[in-house]
Amino acid sequence: MEITGYELFAVPPRWLFLKLETDTGICGWGEPIVEGHTKTTRAAVEEILDNYLIGKDPLEIERHWQAMYRGRHFRGGPILMSAIGGIDQALWDIKGKRYDAPVYELLGGRARDRIRTYQWIGGDTPEEIADAAEAAVDNGYKTLKLSVSQFRRIDSPAAVTHARDRLAAVRERVGDGIDVGVDFRGRVTKSMAPSLAEKLAPLDPMFYEEPVLSEHADSLGDIAAHTTVPLAIGQRLYSRWDVAPLIEDRAVDVLQPSPSHAGGISEVRKIATSAEAADILVSLHCPLGPISLAACLQLDMAIPNAIVQAQSLDLHQPQENDLLAYLDDPTVFGFADGYLTAPDAPGLGIEVDESVVREQAQSDINWQNPIWYHDDGSIAEW
Repeated sequence: MEITGYELFAVPPRWLFLKLETDTGICGWGEPIVEGHTKTTRAAVEEILDNYLIGKDPLEIERHWQAMYRGRHFRGGPILMSAIGGIDQALWDIKGKRYDAPVYELLGGRARDRIRTYQWIGGDTPEEIADAAEAAVDNGYKTLKLSVSQFRRIDSPAAVTHARDRLAAVRERVGDGIDVGVDFRGRVTKSMAPSLAEKLAPLDPMFYEEPVLSEHADSLGDIAAHTTVPLAIGQRLYSRWDVAPLIEDRAVDVLQPSPSHAGGISEVRKIATSAEAADILVSLHCPLGPISLAACLQLDMAIPNAIVQAQSLDLHQPQENDLLAYLDDPTVFGFADGYLTAPDAPGLGIEVDESVVREQAQSDINWQNPIWYHDDGSIAEW
């Protein structure tokens, strides 16, 4: 069995799909993408496939991972690790189809039957975000996540109060039976984060996500000293070597790697195992498409320390859903009662509707996140 070719499809809203072909007719799918850097990531995938993987046996996944990572002098970072991540997903998809088993079976079998998922909620005012929270709960979600507003580098007490009012409105509307994560999104400096964490804690958030940027993760211990709320970080960390200092220092409670950014299924499994040894939990990050989510769910079934799965696909309404139209079966993720189940068909467990993919790939995809500014004209974190 050998890899004979591939195709890449840039599709709305901001995704890149990889189809990896073999001489047996078995094809694997992956999602290698850095949002806002589609062309750059695409070029990295093409370099790896053209210069190394074509002609190789797709079943030797670990050998290929090591070659893709270690075979080059420069390594790591979002672009290269996302390129490897999508290729790795496609290799696991091929292997599962070859052995007629879902990926989680090849990873050792189930550690659970289902996993919680959360719905992101937004709104400009406390009332609007409370309405969004109520709607999400009505749609079956038991876990929600909201983001804090933009913060200046050192902001006023009013900014902290505004963030607290948003969370308080949600908590009042949905009650204590719903978990609510709070995403700082790296918008809060390490000088402001301890105060904000302390003020929000009485409202019992599930966790604080990215209380500071990943490059300032050495300040997590200072933030933890001001709160009992678990701290989560990791969506902008790309390998086991990136997260090793956090695991070693016990500085984080929840790691959030993405199989599309952190080297694929192979690498994220190793990150999760290292975290488990330090009693650190895992919540796989996935603000991406259905192929990436399928990879996440295969991992979730096999990772004992996984607690909740991110998604942004509006899974509560699979019908007439443009985001799920890339799949033959948009109900394949089995959303019910706030939980997801992993597809149990071979490989990643999904069937991609190639006709939709090819049609949508005719679009000109150049998604870029907006550039935000502070009131003094300096660049703000998005």
